[in-house]
Amino acid sequence: MRSAFAPLDFEALLEAAPHPYMVMDARFVLVWANHAYCRVTGRTRAEIVSRNIFDAFPSGPHDPSGEGARQLRHSLQTVLRTRAPHTLALIRYAIPHAEGGGTAFEERFWSATHTPILDEQGEVRYILQQTDDVTEMQTLRRRAGLDTELAETALEGAVFRRAQEVQAANWALDAERTQLRQLVEQAPAFAAFLRGPEHVFEIANQAYLGVVGRDDILGRPVRKALPELEGQSFFGVLDEVYRTGQAFNGRSIPIRLRQEGDEPVAERFLDFVYQPITDADGQVAGIFVLGYDITEQKRLTDELERYKNQLEEMVRLRTQALERSEAERRRTEDALRQSQKMEAIGQLTGGVAHDFNNLLQILSGNLQMLQRTALAAGDMRRLDAALEAVERGAKLSSQLLAFARRQPLEPRPVSLGRLVREMDDLLRRALGEAIEMETVIAGGLWNTLADPDQVQNALLNLAVNARDAMDGAGRLTIEAGNAMLDDFYALQHEEVQPGQYVMLAVSDTGCGIPPELLEKVFEPFFTTKREGRGTGLGLSMVYGFVKQSHGHIKIYSEPGQGTTVRIYLPRSREAEEVVPALALSPVRGGSETILVVEDDPVVQATVVDLLNDLGYTVLRASDGQSALTLVRSGVSIDLLFTDVVMPGPVRAPELARQVQAMLPHAAVLFTSGYTENAIVHGGRLDPGVSLLSKPYRREDLARKVRHTLNNRRQALNAAASPRIPAPSRPPAAGAGAGGGIRVLLVEDDPLILMDSEDMLSALGFQVVGAGDGRAALRLLERQEFDVLLTDIGLPGLSGPELARQALERWPGLRVIFASGFGGQQEAEVLPGAMFLNKPYGMRDLEAAIHRAVAA
Repeated sequence: MRSAFAPLDFEALLEAAPHPYMVMDARFVLVWANHAYCRVTGRTRAEIVSRNIFDAFPSGPHDPSGEGARQLRHSLQTVLRTRAPHTLALIRYAIPHAEGGGTAFEERFWSATHTPILDEQGEVRYILQQTDDVTEMQTLRRRAGLDTELAETALEGAVFRRAQEVQAANWALDAERTQLRQLVEQAPAFAAFLRGPEHVFEIANQAYLGVVGRDDILGRPVRKALPELEGQSFFGVLDEVYRTGQAFNGRSIPIRLRQEGDEPVAERFLDFVYQPITDADGQVAGIFVLGYDITEQKRLTDELERYKNQLEEMVRLRTQALERSEAERRRTEDALRQSQKMEAIGQLTGGVAHDFNNLLQILSGNLQMLQRTALAAGDMRRLDAALEAVERGAKLSSQLLAFARRQPLEPRPVSLGRLVREMDDLLRRALGEAIEMETVIAGGLWNTLADPDQVQNALLNLAVNARDAMDGAGRLTIEAGNAMLDDFYALQHEEVQPGQYVMLAVSDTGCGIPPELLEKVFEPFFTTKREGRGTGLGLSMVYGFVKQSHGHIKIYSEPGQGTTVRIYLPRSREAEEVVPALALSPVRGGSETILVVEDDPVVQATVVDLLNDLGYTVLRASDGQSALTLVRSGVSIDLLFTDVVMPGPVRAPELARQVQAMLPHAAVLFTSGYTENAIVHGGRLDPGVSLLSKPYRREDLARKVRHTLNNRRQALNAAASPRIPAPSRPPAAGAGAGGGIRVLLVEDDPLILMDSEDMLSALGFQVVGAGDGRAALRLLERQEFDVLLTDIGLPGLSGPELARQALERWPGLRVIFASGFGGQQEAEVLPGAMFLNKPYGMRDLEAAIHRAVAA
């Protein structure tokens, strides 16, 4: 154990002591003696060090029987045998010295204590002798005439008994201190004591020093000794424990510590307690720290969890084979529900959603093909009902993907207050007239970064659950407000990052949930409703969406009183982005060649039929390797339409890369019912990736294919066009075909932006480019423009929303929309707006701008 006295030189301390001290090894060979010892024995260190004590101080004529030497040897051997201190209250031992060319012995009386010094194995390594010369006291006794045995006993009883008692008490205290020191030092736990409000290190054992990676912390405040803990909440917790006097228990708490030298900051995991220590007045004097480094245990636990998840996946596969019997299926589901955990269920539901979406795609595609045939009115109604069932199945699959955190999100800054108000009518219709609904929106509500469609879906699920819990009658309260989750809260809730959040709460006056069921409410397929009243996916979808959005969800419930579910979503400091609902363009096919790569033969056949019906030439392959073989044979394709999850060594992203390397003109469109992590990371699509999620309708397929082909063609035209030098200065008014018209071009594809700028400059227009809507608004504030030419599908602020905001502030601005998959309806959203199809050339640009200016 280290203390504040650790820097002292104990050899110098003993050297300066007035009492004689000597150290010998386990063979009774002297290894050191202080000045006082040499003085009372009349020897020098050179005369006695490295010699056996019985050789350095042999028995003399005053002790012909060797009784003194025998008592000394017995005491030393007792120390070796018991590993405990031993005291000789009085021993007669003559000291030899030179006299008249010979050796004379001076009679002396001593009181000595022998203390063992143990090594790491607990064996006696050295013996410390502390001795006092009591010869004068013995001489005084004799001069007083107390020579009888009785008097001798009385004197020794009067003087030495007290010395023995005091010395015994001192040795007991020393033994207790030594034992306590050894207990703390040898304990497997790390321990330290921090004194005062500044938390100054006063004690720290070797285990603690090993955890923090340094040994220079004693006597220093914790904020100076361990500065890297700033921002990790430990300082705040120490202050709180010192202020309140209440202990704090931490379990599996991560800590980042800087090691000595050039070692980087290392993360460890600790179980520990901060225990306040009070003084005699009951005031907190300091904090005792005791705990364990569980980094290795946590690593092993995580590894075991991974193996357990793999085992649960094997159980899932086995379960599919056992579903032939209803009774056997129920027994297997019960066993699986007891063993599964959230992450394992996430993998399960994601895989189920993938297979389910493939089945829905087969049904949807064939039903839509039937719609295009001549059917009787009754058959058409039945066909519409079947398609409606497919839509419900797609919603169920979306809920599975939401819990598995595999749904591609489109997060943007939104106002929860606005979303809740917009849903007021929908919620009231879903709840019914017997339920009273109250909405409370806090003033100054922050924006949050989330997918607004998923937020509304989560709120609707919570409201429907509350309605069922109230059995159709009661009171529902929806609240939205700002919230701060502090360090103390984050330490008590796993996966919570301290910071600012926007809170959405849904409270009901229903039946409540028993405490033993609260831990299971977020598991998929778990429900407290009667059989047939729910799928058990509503809360699991909400849970998955919140976690995927880096938020936090908490449920409070009291049986018979009601339930409150609070959702915390991270605060966004950006302005809200409102994307208006756009009208859909008519379905349009084409004559290009499309390679469909799909491992499910029925899904493949359905997609091929849909694309053939749209006029495209379609090739097919069942895996990535077959698709590459087909492309290498020399067949030219315009679009690779590939499933994301396929068997074989060639994964979908690698297939796309190799196809575009061989056929640079080819576009790529991915499709999947379960994206895994191939093209979606952090819940968002990778940049530049086009995805059509299963199941999709014929109209969705047609628009997405047309949009992908047109955008690819426009990008290739931009890359292939020679770089047209822009004019060195703006042309004079009326000069050239552009006539000095000022154009603000907004396009997120850098190649299309560069090519369009060159074409506009060559036509004599004054053009300034921007990569997104926010940058375009900033340019509009700084300079004047005649025409706004913008892509519709911009990231963040969409093209129509950009145009709407621009026209509100600059009404004279002319607007042209550009898109790769139709969109005349989008152009009609704003009066006077025009539309330009991609890919476009110089003549198309020139004509569109002149029409817009002349309008």
